[in-house]
Amino acid sequence: MKELEIKDYVRIIRKRLWWIVALVVVATVLSGIVSKFVIKPEYEASTKIIVTKTSDPEIQQLNSDTVTTNIKLIDTYKEIIKTPAIMDVVAEQYPEFGLSSEDLIEKVSVSSVNNTQVMTLVVQDKSYEKAAQIVNAVSKVFQTEIPDLMSVKNVSILNYAKEENVNAEPVSPNVVLNCVIAFVLALFISLGVTFLLEYMDDSVKTEEDVQQLLGLPMLAMIHRVNPSELGQDQDVSIIAKQSEQGQIDVLSRVSRKAGDIEHVAVGK
Repeated sequence: MKELEIKDYVRIIRKRLWWIVALVVVATVLSGIVSKFVIKPEYEASTKIIVTKTSDPEIQQLNSDTVTTNIKLIDTYKEIIKTPAIMDVVAEQYPEFGLSSEDLIEKVSVSSVNNTQVMTLVVQDKSYEKAAQIVNAVSKVFQTEIPDLMSVKNVSILNYAKEENVNAEPVSPNVVLNCVIAFVLALFISLGVTFLLEYMDDSVKTEEDVQQLLGLPMLAMIHRVNPSELGQDQDVSIIAKQSEQGQIDVLSRVSRKAGDIEHVAVGK
């Protein structure tokens, strides 16, 4: 197979351009419809917790660099929040959520900004009100339980999530992002299939294909003749010869009934 040039790629794409455009448009539209009307939206609520210095002067005296210590405690607290020691208490005290400790661990995510004493708790749910209630409950229980677990009272809640937020926007699905992803994927898939079909197609369509297949120069093209263009009792013969050397002879006969080529002979 000969090496393709840029114009060959353009020709292949133009050949199935309507199919490529149709697939991309359908995939993008379907992605938008599914994202907008089928997938249920997810809402997000968050609280912020700060790890401060302890109010116990004896413990404070033992930790000269309390800020650095509290920052290091953030990683420990992030792991403690997502353990049954906290979530079992939340599930027990708030049975109206209908969630087990394992479900709560999956729902809650904890993050922190580097070199700060602030942690952010985030909960996602199909109901914003429920997400706010869950994240507030987890924050309260964590603040209550941490003195017993760590023998230190240094956790304060900076802000609770507003449980009634009529203007809350869903965080997922992202309709625009999903449409862009569907557009790109459909475009790559359609182009891949287009070039694969072209690679697997070994039929002869052009003069170049004939010359490449037979290794002979092309003298003439014989088009299909309709029966109406021929007489009822007439046979048409076409003979082509190359100069006087007789290196290439081409003989074609057109059937009077079907108007098709009966015989073509090419020889050196």
